[in-house]
Amino acid sequence: MNKKKEVLVLGFALFAMFFGAGNLIFPPTVGIEMGKDWFLAGIGFLLTGVGLPLLGVLAFTKVGKLEDFSIKISSRFNTLYCTALIFVIGPLFAIPRTGATTFEMGVLPSFPNVNHLTLSIITAVLFFGLTLVLVIKESKITDIIGKFLTPIILIILATISILGITGDIGTPVDKSITSVFSKGFVSGYQTMDALASVIFGVIIVKGLEGKGITDEREQRFFLSGSGLIAAIGLGLIYFSLMFLGARVSGVGSLPTTSAALYLADITLGSAGKIAFGICVATACLTTSVGLVAISSDWFSRFTPIPYKVWAVIICIFSSVIAVNGVDFIVKLSVPVLCILYPVTIILILLNIFGINHVLVYRLATYTTLVVISLEVVANTFKITGISKALSYIPLAEQGFVWILPCVISMIIGFIAAPIRKSAKIKAKAEK
Repeated sequence: MNKKKEVLVLGFALFAMFFGAGNLIFPPTVGIEMGKDWFLAGIGFLLTGVGLPLLGVLAFTKVGKLEDFSIKISSRFNTLYCTALIFVIGPLFAIPRTGATTFEMGVLPSFPNVNHLTLSIITAVLFFGLTLVLVIKESKITDIIGKFLTPIILIILATISILGITGDIGTPVDKSITSVFSKGFVSGYQTMDALASVIFGVIIVKGLEGKGITDEREQRFFLSGSGLIAAIGLGLIYFSLMFLGARVSGVGSLPTTSAALYLADITLGSAGKIAFGICVATACLTTSVGLVAISSDWFSRFTPIPYKVWAVIICIFSSVIAVNGVDFIVKLSVPVLCILYPVTIILILLNIFGINHVLVYRLATYTTLVVISLEVVANTFKITGISKALSYIPLAEQGFVWILPCVISMIIGFIAAPIRKSAKIKAKAEK
């Protein structure tokens, strides 16, 4: 086996898994919102948008399968956590977002004078109807679309970046934003790649095992090498789009999907903008088919409802959510992602470092879950008492209220775990 070639192939495969519409529409929006502060926000965005997903994939050299990702806490928690992941990257947010993005980037630019609601409904019905057909028939058309569209989109992105950087499209303006890094960090949640990496990790490890690569060190070698390739690709795309967004930050705020289309329009012209939107919209179909298949498979394991029926339910539900638009889905997803992401970060790190103490897992995870849930509830419902109490915790003002409580709980866990183990052994011996 040619290891270098295998790493390269795996790197492109990993890049293709992570690369989707969400990776295109959020970076330029961050650039526009941050203006002159785009670089610091970009570092935060890269940590959650690139670094964390790759660590998530790497964690599966320790875990092996999705059912064991948080099993050290409890089997019930693991089932609930994994189900929450599937809901988020499935019918609640990620799948509807593919349909909404298809409408806003691929359809609306070509039919700007048609009633938006009517056009949105028609688009959702056709998009998820086609998704359902491809899921049930397990057609290979999505693989063909993916192989051809990803290079085309990358070529268009490279052209937009070169023309945008060399051309006079504007200069970054001062937006006077506070907590720039943390806002970039939290914006990276919207790619949902770290949550998806938990699923992708299973796929890649199984692929390596199918090729006879079962040793953990060898798997880590392939995953780290391919991860670096994927990280470089995603990082270049993110930084280019954020920089271009910052350069046009003087235009004011734009709807989420409009930022990328605006950049395409001022660099490639109207025809280029429409071509770019159609490419992205078609790529959304590939993502939608994959996510519907994954979600249907998961739910069919725990219910008497078969796979195909779940596929129908998910497509109908997703089409209803998609009609509300990308901005609606983003606003809806923020509280959920703000709770789920810190928990995922902790679980990824604990798995990466091979922590075996059950008490450490439980204290770190539950503490993080409680603290971040309190913050999200307080912010969502404007409960000033809770917000004020949490503000005394270090790093709370920077958007990381959960970090210190989590670290303290981990330290307590490491100290208490051996004592607890000794007490159990002693009690057992006395019996």
